[in-house]
Amino acid sequence: MKNEMILVLNFGAHNNQLLARKVRESNVYCEVLPYNTSIEKIKNLYPRGIILTGGPDDINQPDAPKCDPKIFSLGIPILAIGYGFQLMTQVLGGKVSTSNGQEYMETKINIDRNSKLFKDVSTNTSCWMKHSASINTYAPGFTTIGKSDSISIVAVEETNKKLYGIQFHPEYPQTIEGNKIIHNFLYNICACSGTWNMGEFTKEIIQSLRDKIGDKKVLCALSGGVDSSVAAVMVSKAVGKQLTCIFVDHGLLRKNEGDEVEEIFSKQYDLNFIRVNAQERFYKKLAGITDPEEKRKIIGEEFIRVFEEEAKKIGKIDFLVQGTIYPDIIESGVDDSSVIKSHHNVGGLPDHVDFKEIIEPLSSLFKDEVRKAGYELGIPANLVERQPFPGP
Repeated sequence: MKNEMILVLNFGAHNNQLLARKVRESNVYCEVLPYNTSIEKIKNLYPRGIILTGGPDDINQPDAPKCDPKIFSLGIPILAIGYGFQLMTQVLGGKVSTSNGQEYMETKINIDRNSKLFKDVSTNTSCWMKHSASINTYAPGFTTIGKSDSISIVAVEETNKKLYGIQFHPEYPQTIEGNKIIHNFLYNICACSGTWNMGEFTKEIIQSLRDKIGDKKVLCALSGGVDSSVAAVMVSKAVGKQLTCIFVDHGLLRKNEGDEVEEIFSKQYDLNFIRVNAQERFYKKLAGITDPEEKRKIIGEEFIRVFEEEAKKIGKIDFLVQGTIYPDIIESGVDDSSVIKSHHNVGGLPDHVDFKEIIEPLSSLFKDEVRKAGYELGIPANLVERQPFPGP
């Protein structure tokens, strides 16, 4: 199912995750990669289409981020948004003017409904647009398919090359018909069939885990939260009692939550469950610490130390399972994305930890998708809908 994939190239937009989720909600698989991803890697992914995100930079500055210009001659449909549109225009011979303004505002635009991108979109529609740059002259071969009362070029297309550029952001709710525009790109331009769904994707993950693990032993870092719980159940579906789950009760849980987790995982699933009561150990480590980021790192480090000790008790372990999800990777600054917060699941383990490899079965899923996977796996709703506590 991954062969029908849309690639999102991120130019620093903080809303890149929202854009990717909008694509997946249309039943098309999508991945986010940095703007400087090589042409070779892009080709090897065989994307049905590429979306270039917006970004905070000034396209006319010498250090402005640029993708490989060959991307525009691959024959793959491209939807370029905001900064991505400005880049495509400049690379292909058009002209862009920029200003110091960074203001986003709701803007009324007039669109050409004959364009495949705007099929069934209202002739006059509202969108969310940043007004710090404008397209003075579109690149040769393009035609205008959208404008406003004050801006003559808001959207363009080059139908022969399947290149589309829009100055506004369809992923934001303020763009009233944004979902329809994204849908049109996926289905009318990229010819996607929309066969991606969580049920089948979950089965694929379980089969890939079965193939990777074989007859080896697995240790799961079970926190009782939705991410590690879904990851644990996936692995148990794949390899059964080759999986040992270590649940660390660190004393920072809700009332009776530790007992609830033990009840579910020790009785309802085919796995080995170990509960470690380490409340006092964590309290001592966190005593006097007030900075949330420092607390997060201390808790993550202490989890690893507990796992080390327990792993030695149960013998040789080949794989460690972690509930890392897609935003963890993006937010931790991997692949040139800006850091929002560090995450204890990202970055691997210290060299002296005695595991062969980390397995992260949820690393391509967003949080809402993890919950959907949880329901597909039959995990109780009270666990699937559990929210972080005490929170970020």
